[in-house]
Amino acid sequence: MNNNLKKFILLIGDIFVLYLSLYLTLLLRYGSQPTEMLWQAHFWPFTIVFLAWILIFYIAKLYDLNLAVNNARFFQLTGRSLIIAGLLSIAFFYLTPQITIAPKRNMLIYVVIFAFLFYLWRNFYNWSLKAYLPKNNIAIIGLNNQVKELIYELKQKPHLGFNIVFVVDDKSDSKEINGVPIYRNISALQELIKEKKVVTVIFSKNPHQSETVRALLFQCLPLKINFVSLSNFYENIIGKVPLEAINQMWFLENLTEGKKNLFDFIKRLYDIIFACIFLVISLPFWPIIGLIIKLESKGPIFYLSQRTGKNNKIFYLVKFRTMKEEDNNRALTIKNDPRVTKFGRFLRKTRIDEFTQMINILKGEMSFVGPRPERPELIKSLEIQIPFYKERLLVKPGATGWDQISGEYHSPTHEDTLKKLQYDLYYIKNRSIYLDLSIILKTIATVVSRKGM
Repeated sequence: MNNNLKKFILLIGDIFVLYLSLYLTLLLRYGSQPTEMLWQAHFWPFTIVFLAWILIFYIAKLYDLNLAVNNARFFQLTGRSLIIAGLLSIAFFYLTPQITIAPKRNMLIYVVIFAFLFYLWRNFYNWSLKAYLPKNNIAIIGLNNQVKELIYELKQKPHLGFNIVFVVDDKSDSKEINGVPIYRNISALQELIKEKKVVTVIFSKNPHQSETVRALLFQCLPLKINFVSLSNFYENIIGKVPLEAINQMWFLENLTEGKKNLFDFIKRLYDIIFACIFLVISLPFWPIIGLIIKLESKGPIFYLSQRTGKNNKIFYLVKFRTMKEEDNNRALTIKNDPRVTKFGRFLRKTRIDEFTQMINILKGEMSFVGPRPERPELIKSLEIQIPFYKERLLVKPGATGWDQISGEYHSPTHEDTLKKLQYDLYYIKNRSIYLDLSIILKTIATVVSRKGM
C-alpha cells in the first residue's frame, strides 16, 4: 500500500468521524434520532466548518505519516488543532447571520465526542499500519551512509510499511547494522530473495558498473520483484536527494526545465497575487514594527543584504532589522546569536521580519517558495567545497522552502549546508503547485506556532 493511499484512507476516516460525531451530538443533545429537518439544518453549515477543520489538521501535520504514532507530540498537535478549530467554528456560526443555528452548547458537546472518536480512529489506524497491514520486504545491494540512514529511518517508522530484511555488500566487515543482517556472498542474491520473500530490491551501486550485479539482477526478473535506485527510494522516504548517489547524469535525467514553463507562469501569477495580499494586510503594522525597532536599538528599520538569485543574478534582500548595529561584524548568524535583539528574536520566530520580502517577490527577484537566498561570497566558497551546490540557482530563491519547513535547524556549517542542498535539490526536482501549496500551509503553521528558525 503506497503512502498516497494511506493518506487517502486517513482522510476518509477523519471525514466519517466528523459526520458521525455530528449525528451523535444531535442524538445526545435532543434525546432522540435527529429528524431530517434538524439534520439538514446542521449538515450544510457544518460541512463548511469541516472543510476548515481538515485544512487545520493538514497544517498541523496530522496527515503526515511520519507522525502517525500515538505519542505526546501527536496528542499535543491534536489538542491544539481542536481548540483552534472549535473557536473558529463558534466564530463562524455567530458571525454568519444567514445561518439560523448558533450551537454554543452543541459545539462543546461535539468537540468532546469528536475528540474521543478521533482518538479511537487514529489509534486503530496507527495500530493497523504497524501490526496489520502487510510490510514490503526490501533487500539492498551495497552499503553506504545513505543506506545506514535509510535503515535507521525505517526502523523508527514501521508504520510506513517497509521492512529491510537484508543488505548484500561483498566489502563489508560487519555482520549486521541496526538489526539488519549483512551478507557478503552476492552470488546468493537470488536464493536470499526467495527465502526472505523480498518484493523490492534497492541498489545503492550503479548496476552498469558491475557486470556481476547486472547479471544477478537479470536472473531475478522471473521473481516479479521491483528494482529501485537508492536515490529515488531515499528521496521518497526522507524527502532529500542523496548527494553521494547523484552525478551530472542525474541532473540531465531529472531536471527537465523545459517542461516547467506552464508551472513557472502559474507560480509567477500566484506570487504576485499573494504578495499583494500580504502587503495590503501587513502594511498598516509596518510603522508600529519600525517604531519598536528604532526604540530598542540604534540603526535603520530595514536591513538590505546582497544575495544571489536565479542564474547567479545579484539582488538586495529587504528585511526588518533584527540585530544590533553596534559591534556587528556582519558574520553569518548562529543559533542564539547575541547580536539579535529581543524584539528581533520575536520577529525571527514569527518570520514577521521576512514580510518585507514581498517587495523582492513583486520585483521578480524571489518567489514565495524556493531555496533560501544566500550571500554571493558564501556561494562562491561553497560551490568549490560542495559538488553541485551552484545548481540550486536554477530556480528563484524563496521566502520559504522545503528546507525551511523540514523541522531541522541548519547552521552555516559544512555538514548542515550539505543537508540544506539535499532538501533544495528535492524541491527543484519535484516542484509543483501542490508542493508549493503544501510548503506555504506548513509555513503558516510554523508562524502561528512561533517555531520559526
